Amino acid sequence: MIQEWAAVSHGARATMAAFISLGAEGRSIVLAGVLFDLDGTLLEIDLDAFLRDYFAALGPVVAEVMGADVNVDVALQAVMTSTEAMTLPHADTTNREAFNATFRRLTGTNLDLDEYALPFERFYAEVFPTLRGKMVPRAGARQTVETALSLGLKVAIATNPIFPLSAIRERMRWARIEDLHVQVITSYETMHATKPLSGYYSETAGMLGVDPRNCLMVGDDRTLDMAAADIGMRTFYVGNAPIPTADYSGSTADVASLLERLVSI
Repeated sequence: MIQEWAAVSHGARATMAAFISLGAEGRSIVLAGVLFDLDGTLLEIDLDAFLRDYFAALGPVVAEVMGADVNVDVALQAVMTSTEAMTLPHADTTNREAFNATFRRLTGTNLDLDEYALPFERFYAEVFPTLRGKMVPRAGARQTVETALSLGLKVAIATNPIFPLSAIRERMRWARIEDLHVQVITSYETMHATKPLSGYYSETAGMLGVDPRNCLMVGDDRTLDMAAADIGMRTFYVGNAPIPTADYSGSTADVASLLERLVSI
């Protein structure tokens, strides 16, 4: 768990010094950006239940777009295969483009056309908000993001970009952080990779205008989020599973005090 930061002893300073290390060119690397995962990190969510409800609600819309005689299960299989395509390397296309291209290949339906895109836009505007259920912000979520911003750090809501921006902003509303002026929100319209690919983390750092080595990734997923370490980001694990290899671990609320200490060094 996170150390007691109230008494910054010589030993504690030595521990924090591991974060402020020397780069290949001998220059100090300091914290400049923070990437926050959303689901399970800032938002308390039963992901399995949410995805079950999400696909149950989405299926009829997809079937409608594909044609009245299309089976909902067939429609959802096309969605799942197209979603999987977003998780594969495709550096020259956005995640949305990768999804749409695969969906068109499988179904013959061109989602780039308004007549097919509009039903999905209505779904995310009218139906998706009803899927909130019992989801609430994780303890300390808003305070932690506010702390990062108040310290002058650049902030990304670094959720896996397999959803449109409208769906991510809605989940940010559930987490009560939708009004905070973060610099980057990773969505499928703009990103060219997904977690845990290094390209996702490199692109997010680039959008922040920060060297990856100057970033801290905060997340609850051992595989998807802690992979940020592969390109030199520091990691803070807030999940409930056994602690993986991470630079720090603790609760979402603990992150705020860590950021204050690191910035003050």
